[in-house]
Amino acid sequence: MVKIGKINNLRIIKTVEFGAYLDGGEFGEILMPRKYVPEDAKEGDEVEVFVYCDSEDRVVATTERPLIEVGEFGMLKAIETTKFGAFMDWGLLKDLLVPFREQQAPIKKGDRCIVYAYFDKESGRIVGSTKLNKFVGNKIPKYEVGDAVDLLAVQKTDLGMKMIVDNLFWGIVYNNDLFDPVLPGDRLQGFVKNVREDGKIDVTLRETTGDRVFALVDRITAYLNANGGRMDLTDSSQPSEIKEIFQCSKKDFKKALGFLYKRGRISINDDSVTLSRH
Repeated sequence: MVKIGKINNLRIIKTVEFGAYLDGGEFGEILMPRKYVPEDAKEGDEVEVFVYCDSEDRVVATTERPLIEVGEFGMLKAIETTKFGAFMDWGLLKDLLVPFREQQAPIKKGDRCIVYAYFDKESGRIVGSTKLNKFVGNKIPKYEVGDAVDLLAVQKTDLGMKMIVDNLFWGIVYNNDLFDPVLPGDRLQGFVKNVREDGKIDVTLRETTGDRVFALVDRITAYLNANGGRMDLTDSSQPSEIKEIFQCSKKDFKKALGFLYKRGRISINDDSVTLSRH
């Protein structure tokens, strides 16, 4: 199923002078303009593309990568403001519109804002919003202490840096955990210290468990690279098998695999782990 506003792997149906048509399922044939078609592409090949709507609201594909996908937050710069709202540079030919109704505060040309991208079913378009509370903290976090998480720095407070955790939850890194300068818009990896009763998360950028998992991530990646991008160990393997290869606990091994998987760097099958193609 093709997801608008996301990276998709689509099959080339046919090539034409002005590009290639991809199998878009319910969306029919999706055009990938010529300038994005790989030189050696041919019919039947699968290509990794971002699918969105062009300036004429046609569903199209590109090999360019946006700064954020649908369902994600990021720091974007306002290119211009019009009667429709503010247009933000998100790395594609067509800018991302943040309508006036989705602006927490008025956006002016040149402003840099944390923006959430979502698919607006009413208009059938991808739009942005700076009303972050609409999209953060609406689920119950289910983390264990030491779990690796993705962080987006949002705002400096007296206590520390306010963060968006895994594009879903509010969190904070306290001042005594901020050893290096962190600015709004910075993307970081962190580790859960505590999940509070209000659903907010205390996060640290470095801890004993985190350092251990980061080191293990590097060892697993090196092992995969040295073995043709594949290994027979998985998160279901016996602790003794894992320890024999990586000299670590099964718990840390599972955290390291989860870290790599969430970042799209590996695929996990029933009996193997493989490096993802990029």
